[in-house]
Amino acid sequence: MAATQRIGAGVAVAAACVTAFAGCSTGTTASGQGMSKAPGAPAPGSAVRLIGDGSTAYTGVQPHLPRPQRLKPGQRPPQFVVFSWDGAGEDSHKLFSHFRKVAKANDATMTYFLSGVYLLPEDKRDLYRPPQHSPGRSDIGFNDEKGIRDTVEQLRLAWLEGNEIGTHFNGHFCGNDGGVGRWSVEEWKDEVAQAKAFVKSWKTNAALRSEPSLPFDYDKELIGGRTPCLEGRTNFVKAARDLGFRYDTSGIDRQVWPGKRDGLWDLSMQLVPFPGHSYEQLTMDYNFRTDQSGTRTQGDPDKFGVWGDQLRGGLLQGFQRAYDGNRAPMVIGNHFETWNGGTYMRAVEEVVERVCTRPEVRCVSFHQLADWLDAQDPQVLRKLGTLKVGQAPKEGWESFLAAHPAPEPKGVPGAPPIKPSAGSGR
Repeated sequence: MAATQRIGAGVAVAAACVTAFAGCSTGTTASGQGMSKAPGAPAPGSAVRLIGDGSTAYTGVQPHLPRPQRLKPGQRPPQFVVFSWDGAGEDSHKLFSHFRKVAKANDATMTYFLSGVYLLPEDKRDLYRPPQHSPGRSDIGFNDEKGIRDTVEQLRLAWLEGNEIGTHFNGHFCGNDGGVGRWSVEEWKDEVAQAKAFVKSWKTNAALRSEPSLPFDYDKELIGGRTPCLEGRTNFVKAARDLGFRYDTSGIDRQVWPGKRDGLWDLSMQLVPFPGHSYEQLTMDYNFRTDQSGTRTQGDPDKFGVWGDQLRGGLLQGFQRAYDGNRAPMVIGNHFETWNGGTYMRAVEEVVERVCTRPEVRCVSFHQLADWLDAQDPQVLRKLGTLKVGQAPKEGWESFLAAHPAPEPKGVPGAPPIKPSAGSGR
């Protein structure tokens, strides 16, 4: 979201949410292959524990968060698809609220990577002290009171619906002039600390003390992110490991099963077919747009339809290749944008509608995918990792995964197995 694209108007959440988060969401997520039903409603109002100035609060277990299930011997894996959004915020185009509704209508949850400066008002910009830049500098600007209120509302509702709130950090610095690619491990840790601080103090910074709290403890909620422009990954992963993160999605990979990189799940974005071209393209709106209209965000209107068709076609071809082949989780990254007449947003919405309700498909957040991976037999994951792009087991799934699994790990998702007595987007 550019500095000139201010995060605009919205509607305040129901007053009942101020004291009783349970009133903000009802029901449970439908069960699906690989996931069991989520716990019910969030903790009652009496269990709410405000954190700091009340910008965030502990409200109990996140509702609609499915409990991962280990694959049974010979069971075909579900087809996971992750839709994620960089720099998530609500502006006058209301794309955050729109895609929340799209997700709910198609039995999907998503990951929203929040830029911390979207919760920092312009007049408090000097509170941000970016690594290798002067205080108050940001390549994506800051926000205003209405924009912060509207963004917080969407973050609150998104989490209560089972979506994940990750991080896209703060100032979005790319390139060689103090860009994140040159940041040290300690500078990354400082950037993450500031991103958390802006989330945990938006009420004070924006003078919005009467607004409802965000219903989560961000120190516990935040388990992964995507670096600006996919730069600086090496040092970020080292910092993230020390900070207790569980995954990173700042890389580029083929459509194969993920493994771990320095202790974090490597949930990189992927290359998919690019209709009309002999090469593949990254699963992100920015990369398709750059190939189509270069640096122009609004190119030739006569080509908008074709360009949107190319993104939709590429994502659907990549999905089908995995669905019929190795069942590798598919990772898709986007922005809330109106580039080239909004053609990419329409294409992504159509992809959600066409894939998320298909049999054996689970459209999930990175958090949910990481939980599922942690619940699996490591030997099974290693075997899945031997399958190439689009390659289904020749002998069939039942024979391919027929081996007796190792004991299932105990404890919370993300915990290591208990050893028996006497492991360029934007």
